[in-house]
Amino acid sequence: MPKRGKNYREAAAKIEKAKLHEVSEAMGLVVETSKAKFDETIEAHVKLGVDGRHADQQVRGAIVLPNGTGKSVRVLVFAKGPKAEEAEKAGADYVGAEELAQRIQSENWFDFDVVVATPDMMGVVGKLGRVLGPKGLMPNPKSGTVTMDLTKALAEIKAGKVEYRLDRQNIIHTVIGKASFGPEKLEENFRALMDAIIKAKPATAKGQYLRSVTVASTMGPGVKINPAILG
Repeated sequence: MPKRGKNYREAAAKIEKAKLHEVSEAMGLVVETSKAKFDETIEAHVKLGVDGRHADQQVRGAIVLPNGTGKSVRVLVFAKGPKAEEAEKAGADYVGAEELAQRIQSENWFDFDVVVATPDMMGVVGKLGRVLGPKGLMPNPKSGTVTMDLTKALAEIKAGKVEYRLDRQNIIHTVIGKASFGPEKLEENFRALMDAIIKAKPATAKGQYLRSVTVASTMGPGVKINPAILG
């Protein structure tokens, strides 16, 4: 196991490993223990009592965080004609069609954070599934990234829209802001995210839905939140 730095050890000393915290207390601790010289990103890690291998137990969606993410998001849009023009006017960083797909495949180009596509472009985008999928970049109607309303989609993404989805361990990992936001704004974002995840509970899910909930900064230790108080 790699040796932890002094800042990490000092931060970890302030947190009781086994303790399950109230939300406000956890947000205060995650900010207090963000000791890096840059503005650390804060993430939530939520383990669910579902089996994502089954289609009827998938948990996936998107939400616009009340206070944004604090990150500048680069958006690539696959569109043609008037829709390409709409995307450019709405603030897309890159707009194109087959030529962008070719660039991704031949140059291993990934200078973007989100991919949006109009439905008619999914024949082109679908061929990129093997490279976009593992990176969580594949457009999906459930997350609002396959749409004809590009103006709305881009406005939401630029305002702080985040997608949440299960990984192979049935854990959701999602940004909820920056350490500079302070505890109150982070709590607002966190509660908005958790409300969305709870509403997305599959009807077939049995037993305890929220198994564990942890928040952590980029370089800091995890802070556990009591899942029983979240719903």
